[in-house]
This record gives sequence, C-alpha cells and structure tokens, in this order.
Amino acid sequence: MPNSTLLLAQKLIARPSPTPDDNGCQEILSHHLGKLGFKIENMPFGEVDNLWARRGTTGPILCFAGHTDVVPTGPVENWDSDPFIPTIRDDRLYGRGAADMKTSLAAFITAIEAFVAEHGDHNGSIALLITSDEEGPAIDGTVKVVETLKARGELLDYCIVGEPTCTDKLGDTIKNGRRGSLSGNLTIKGIQGHIAYPHLAKNPIHLAAPAIAELAQTEWDQGNEYFPPTTWHISNINGGTGATNVIPGTVNMLFNFRFSTASTVETLQERAHEILDSHQLDYDLKWELSGKPFLTPKAELANAMSSAIKSVTAIEPELSTSGGTSDGRFIADICKQVVEFGPCNATIHKLNENVGVEEIEPLSKIYQLTLENLLTK
Repeated sequence: MPNSTLLLAQKLIARPSPTPDDNGCQEILSHHLGKLGFKIENMPFGEVDNLWARRGTTGPILCFAGHTDVVPTGPVENWDSDPFIPTIRDDRLYGRGAADMKTSLAAFITAIEAFVAEHGDHNGSIALLITSDEEGPAIDGTVKVVETLKARGELLDYCIVGEPTCTDKLGDTIKNGRRGSLSGNLTIKGIQGHIAYPHLAKNPIHLAAPAIAELAQTEWDQGNEYFPPTTWHISNINGGTGATNVIPGTVNMLFNFRFSTASTVETLQERAHEILDSHQLDYDLKWELSGKPFLTPKAELANAMSSAIKSVTAIEPELSTSGGTSDGRFIADICKQVVEFGPCNATIHKLNENVGVEEIEPLSKIYQLTLENLLTK
C-alpha cells in the first residue's frame, strides 16, 4: 500500500506550480499543519506566496524550510509521462518537483505528524518556512519572510532546508554550507574606428585581454576545511558591431565569483578593481551580490541529522558545501545552524525528474528522528 508521504508528494506534484505560482500547494500543507496545532501565517509579497507556521512558543526553534515552486518543464512532449501527473514506473516517482522539492515537503509534514503523535509535549517549537520564489528571482520569498521574522525578534536555532542533496544514495550527503555568488557586469571602453586605420581607434578587446588573463589566473584564496578555493569565471562576453571592418568601441563582460568564507565581498571587489586599474583601463563595473557564503560547523544540528541518517540508512553522511546557492543563504541571517538534506539530485531540473519510491518513507523517518534528537532531550 502507498505510504502517506508518497501520497502527499503525489498530491503536491499534481499541482502545476512553475515559479512563482504556488497553485494551492501551501494550502495543502497548511491543512495538515492546522490539525497539529500550528499557528499559520500567510505572508504574500508581490506575486509570491509564503507560509510561516509555528507550533510552540518556546525555544529551541527547529524550522523546516523549502519551496513549492518548480522550474519550467520544457517541451512536455519530450517527457515520458505528463510532468504534472505523478507517475510511478520501475519503482520511481516521476513528475516535475519529485526531487526538487515536493517529496521533501511531504516528508516534512509526515515526519512532524509522526513526531507530534508520539511527543505532543515536546520541547521548544517546530516551524515551517515555505516559499514559491526559490526557483525564480528570490526577491519576494524567503528573504522577505526572514526580514519579517528578524524585525520582530523571532530568531531560529536550527533549520533544515529540504533541498535534494544526495548523490548516489539517500543519506550520503548533508550540505552544511554554500558558497557565495558575486557577479560583475564589466564594460571596457575603447575608441571605435575603421579596422584599416587602427591608429585612429583603440581596440577594447585587445586592451582587456591581459587583464582577463590576470583575473583568470589569480588565486583569490585557498579555501578552508569546508570550502574549495574561490573561483572567478566569465559567463558572457560581447563586443563589436557584427562587421569585420569595424574596431569596436566597447567590450562587455559578465563574470561571477563563487566564493567561500575565506574571502569577503569587499576583498574580492577591491582586488578585482586593483587588477583592472593596474592595466590602466577605462571601464565601468557594476556588482550584484546574489548571496553570501554560509557555514554551519559540525554541532548539534549536523550531529542530530547525521545520527538520524545512520539509524535509518546505516550510512555515515558526508558534510559538503558543493553546488549552487539556496535559500539557506537568507535563513543563515537569523539562524546559526542551517543544513540542507533531501533526496538524490541526479534528475533535478531535467526531463523526467524522478525520485526512488524506496527513498520517500526513509526520508520522512530521518526528519522525524532529527526532531526527536533535538526536541526531546
């Protein structure tokens, strides 16, 4: 017989919710939570639906965080089954959001239901922070809820983000941090002219080349115990009119730092400007910070989750900071211990996204045991 976590995951997947559309998913979650005595707060900002729910009034507060929005499906005809009709084939659950991250949301709920049934008078508080703006610009989602909670002094002790973290088997990886993301939009100025009269022009691409080489070869830091060294990469570069006989007047570059806690935003910006200035370039540079790095040392939360994972799967999980950004970067502003844990991530954002059915109930059990490890002792 299908387990309750699987049934709830299927119910959520069946609600098409391409970012930022929640399409009633949070209402489904609220229905379950209301029965457990949670205080429900809907926090809409712009087009984004956000949910803050809390059971209890004392600390410590353990928060489950996640998102109901999903990335676009791409051409539906390229899927083996409708991405919004949850389908089980060969013991795998298929559908957009199956891995990222509606199965985790379902597991949050069933884990809390099982925990409260056994520990109705548990210590502290349980909370959920759910948004429909994680896969989009992430402007009106978790960051706005965090700002609201911070303004009223409602800080968290522990947070589990349900992102798909595992690589080969459920339980093999916990994310205990993420790198920061700092982007630059760089325009280097020259003088446009006829390519046959180069003495009357100044080619910005030629001027930029030595600086680009130095930026690419610079060691920004050496990383640390948890993070690899900071990296700098160009993602786009464009210059010229499209003609073969015109020296361009400008060249534009988009680049990105993925940086660890071994560097700061300010030090990276300062060093980039120093390199550009050393080459005597005439340039404009606009910066955009998508998120600062965060790191949770191996302490109560990581230990509690590791113990739960080992009890359920017999696997000793690895702590990792690899991958892109997540909403954990916002939550870390009001919570000292943030980890991410969810199902295998091999098919996220792909056609035929899926999760192993055999992972679903154990995922719920891991969340339940983590609650027991932190709120019953």
